[in-house]
Amino acid sequence: MVNNNGNGKNVKVAAIQIEPSPDGLTATLNHTEELIRLSADKGAKVIALPQLFALPWFPATINSDNFNLAEDEDGETISFMRELSSKLDIAIVTPIFEKYKDKYFNTAFVTGPDGDVLGKYRKMHVPQIPLWEERSYFTPGDLGFTIIETPYAKIGIQLCWDVFFPEGMRILALNGADIVIAPTASAFEHSSSKWERAISASAHANGLFVMRVNRIGIEGEQSFYGRSFCAGPDGEFLVKPAGSLEGVIMAECDLNVIGTVRKDWVFMKDRRPDTYKTIIGE
Repeated sequence: MVNNNGNGKNVKVAAIQIEPSPDGLTATLNHTEELIRLSADKGAKVIALPQLFALPWFPATINSDNFNLAEDEDGETISFMRELSSKLDIAIVTPIFEKYKDKYFNTAFVTGPDGDVLGKYRKMHVPQIPLWEERSYFTPGDLGFTIIETPYAKIGIQLCWDVFFPEGMRILALNGADIVIAPTASAFEHSSSKWERAISASAHANGLFVMRVNRIGIEGEQSFYGRSFCAGPDGEFLVKPAGSLEGVIMAECDLNVIGTVRKDWVFMKDRRPDTYKTIIGE
């Protein structure tokens, strides 16, 4: 069953382009707070941070010492964001290196205006390629493609590499997501158009908003290029890709547009799930 949404809400969403401070986690969180407060002052109710935003890009290499960077849900980062969400009456999407029991995940938490953790998503598609040696650290996600209900919109999350696998975005759309947040750690600007095409195509095919928020800064061999943007349900840029500097990218998402676009572009209605068994190996 497809949820056509269109609940009459306008939601301001902010993507924060930022790089980790050389002075460590606490300094990064304090500076991030400044940009979150700026976003909230401009009316943002959902604020998103890049993949592993508060840490150096440690998956560029394989080093067992990096497991010391992991935190659990009660660690400094999520505790900080819970308090800030409550103070500012907002939802914050915060990606961290999560330690859970004896496993480690690449996880995005969503904290809400009551100071609670509203939900989390663990990255499903984990690459192992030069400079993104992520399988050496992260267990593939075990929570599925979760919908996280905030007071402002139903959101889904796709972390970086996930956006090239269309199944996840489709499941989120079928389950009623209004907005998908896509925190990334993409380097080498010559590849930026590929990410923009993939994300915009998914937004259109599924009739929802996608906010991509990317890292910035030069770390070792990688130059994280930013270019955060928001694609609308019609696949067009609601907010065009930004530059490569620190800053806040704001998008006003009219959730009524979801239903309007899906009436014109009836991809969801014309699906043939009875013919898709090959995808799941049946």
